[in-house]
Amino acid sequence: MSVEHLDVLIIGAGLSGVGAACHIKRLCPGKRFAILEGREAMGGTWDLFRYPGIRSDSDMYTLGYNFKPWSDPQAIADGPSIRRYIQETAAEHGVDRLIRYRHKVLEANWCSASATWQLLVQRGDEAEPLRMSCRFLMMCTGYYRYEAGYTPEFVGREDYRGTFIHPQLWPEGFDYSDKRVLVIGSGATAVTLVPALAERAAQVIMLQRSPSYVINLPQRDALSNALRRVLPETWVYRLARGRNVTLQLVFYKLAKRFPNLVRGVLLGLVRRQLGERVDLRHFSPRYKPWDQRVCAVPDGDLFRVLRQGKAQVVTAEIERFTAQGIRLKSGEELAADVIVSATGLQLQLFGGIDVSVDGAPFEAPQSMGYRGIMLRDLPNLAVVMGYTNASWTLKADLSSEYFCRLIRHMDAIGMRQVTPRDSDGRARPEPFLDLQSGYIERASHLLPAQGDRAPWKLHQNYLFDLALLRYGKLEDDYLVFSVPQGEQQSVLVQP
Repeated sequence: MSVEHLDVLIIGAGLSGVGAACHIKRLCPGKRFAILEGREAMGGTWDLFRYPGIRSDSDMYTLGYNFKPWSDPQAIADGPSIRRYIQETAAEHGVDRLIRYRHKVLEANWCSASATWQLLVQRGDEAEPLRMSCRFLMMCTGYYRYEAGYTPEFVGREDYRGTFIHPQLWPEGFDYSDKRVLVIGSGATAVTLVPALAERAAQVIMLQRSPSYVINLPQRDALSNALRRVLPETWVYRLARGRNVTLQLVFYKLAKRFPNLVRGVLLGLVRRQLGERVDLRHFSPRYKPWDQRVCAVPDGDLFRVLRQGKAQVVTAEIERFTAQGIRLKSGEELAADVIVSATGLQLQLFGGIDVSVDGAPFEAPQSMGYRGIMLRDLPNLAVVMGYTNASWTLKADLSSEYFCRLIRHMDAIGMRQVTPRDSDGRARPEPFLDLQSGYIERASHLLPAQGDRAPWKLHQNYLFDLALLRYGKLEDDYLVFSVPQGEQQSVLVQP
C-alpha cells in the first residue's frame, strides 16, 4: 500500500484548523500540507451546533483571526455568521482546496527511525483505511467529543413521554412553537437557548442546580461601527481587538484578585436588569467569579424575556423524570412537552485519535504541556487550543504562529525532530485548566498537567504570550532538537 507523505498535516477544519492552515501558507510557503476533516463540512463547532440562538460567547474582534478583520456590525455573532467567516477566510487564502472531508484519523504513531508521524485514516465508507505520513502534526480537534454531549443519568428518564434533546444534536427543523420547554442547565448554552426559545414557545423554564455569573454585553460595538465611516477596516479591527483584549485581561485579573468586589458588581448589574421581578438568588453562584466562565448575555436578551414573563428560572435539584416532566426534590413537578439537557460537553483529547510513540501508547495524563502548545515527550506535534479566560482564537493564532516559527527554525539548523523534555525535573504538576466547570472536572483524569513554572506553566495572559510566542527565543533547556540515528553522521560532517 502506498503512503502519501506531506510536510504538515492539520487535523480538523474548524476555527483553529483553518487558521493554522492560513498561518502555514503565509509563514511556511514551501511546505506541502493538508487538512483532514472527519465530517463533511468545515466550521467545527460552528457547523456542528445548530440549536436555536447559537452564538459566540465573546466578541468577534478577539474571536476572529488576527489576520482577517471581522467586518460585520454585530460584535457578538450568531453561529451562521461565524461559519460564513470561517468559509470566507478559507476561500480567500486558498486553503479550502486543501481540506479532505470524511477523513477520520484513527491512529497516529511517531516513528523515531524516520522522524515522521504515521497515520491510519478512515476515508468515508471505504473498507480499508489509508495510510499517510508527515513530518509535523497539528491537532486542531478542539477539546470535546463531536458524537455526543454530556447527559447525566436522570432517574426515570425512560418514563418521560415528551421530546428529550441535547443541544449538541439538535434535530433539524424541530418545531417547538407553542410548546412547554424546560431547559436543564445554567451555562452558556442554557442562557443562549432560553431567550431564543421564548420567542415561539408557550413557556420556557430554565432549571438549574446552581446559578452561573451572567453579564450583559452590547451585541453591536457602537464605537467600532462609527469608526468604520472614517478609518480603514483593518485599523478599526486592530483598535477594537486591542481594547477588548485589555478589558478581558483586566476583568479577569480583578476577579482573581478582588473576587468579592467583582461579585458585587456583577450581581448589581443583574439587579439593575431584572428589578424586583426575579429573585436574585437565581443569579448568585456559590463560587467566585472566573472559577467558571462568565456567561455573556447580548443586549440583555435573557433578562428581557424574564422581565416579560416569557421565561422563568427555577433553582432546584431533580429527583426524577416523570411521564409529564420533572419532579424536584422539593416535591414540585414541572410539566414540559420538550426537555433540553444543556448539561455540557464530554472532553476528549486529540479528537479521539490513538496516539503512540514508536508503537507505545502515549499517556497524555502522565505528560505536561509545554508553553500550552506541545506536550512533554511528544515530538513534532502541536495541540492548538484557546484560552479559558478569553477568546479561543487569541491563543490558537499564537500557537500556530509559534509552531510555524519552530518548523522554519528546524529547517535552518538541519534538525528533523523536536521534543519537549523535562530536563531538570523541577516542575511540579498542576491541573491543566484552572476552572471548576463540571465538564472540566469530569475529564480531569484524561488531561495532561501543566507545571508550576516556565515553560510548563499556562499563563492565560494574551499580552504575555504574544511577547513570548511571537518574539521570544525558540531554543531553551527543554526543547531537544535531533535527527534520526542513521542521519547523525551526515549532519555532523556538513560544512
